[in-house]
Amino acid sequence: AENLKTTKFKNGDLITNVTGDAAWVALTGPAYCWYNNDESTYKPLYGALYNWFAASSDNLCPEGWHVPTNAEFETLEVFLGMTADQASEWEWRGTDQGSKMKNTTGWGTTGNGTNSSGFSALPGGYRFYGNGSFNLAGTLGYWWSSSEDGGAGIYRMLQNDHDDVYKLGTTKTAGKSIRCVKDTK
Repeated sequence: AENLKTTKFKNGDLITNVTGDAAWVALTGPAYCWYNNDESTYKPLYGALYNWFAASSDNLCPEGWHVPTNAEFETLEVFLGMTADQASEWEWRGTDQGSKMKNTTGWGTTGNGTNSSGFSALPGGYRFYGNGSFNLAGTLGYWWSSSEDGGAGIYRMLQNDHDDVYKLGTTKTAGKSIRCVKDTK
C-alpha cells in the first residue's frame, strides 16, 4: 500500500540514481531519482521515481513480488467496478475506480479518494522524459506497469480532479512511481 523506495535491485546491485536532467533524458538502462532530488522530503511520502527500464526488470521488487503487468492493472480495475471493455481502452476510463484507489488524504481538499481498494495512492508527480524536470507532486500520480505497447511503457495515472483512471504508453525514460504485487504461487 505504498510506492517502492528501493535503491538496490533484489540481488544487491545498486540502481543508478540520476540527478542531472540531461543525464536522465539520455538514459538507456534502469535508474531512479527522488522528486526534486530531495530524498528527505519526498522518499517517506511518495517513494522513488523510476524509469521504465527499472520497472521492466525482473530484479527490481523484493523476492516474492513483481511490478504488475498491464493485465494485472486491468484485473484490479475490473475488480473495482470497471467493465472489461473499459479496462482494455486507453486514456480516461471507468467511473469512480480512481477514487477507490486514491488515499483519503493528500490529494488536496477536493481530490481525496475513498481508498476502498487499499491501494492508498498519493500524488507523487513525475519526472518528464523530455527535459528531466519534476512536475505536479501533490496533483497527480503515475504508476508504471512492466508491459509495453509499440515500444512505449504502459502506465496508470490518477489525478486530483478525476475519479476515473488514465492508461497510456509513454517514453521509457519518464520517471514514475512503482507498486509491487505479490507473486501468486
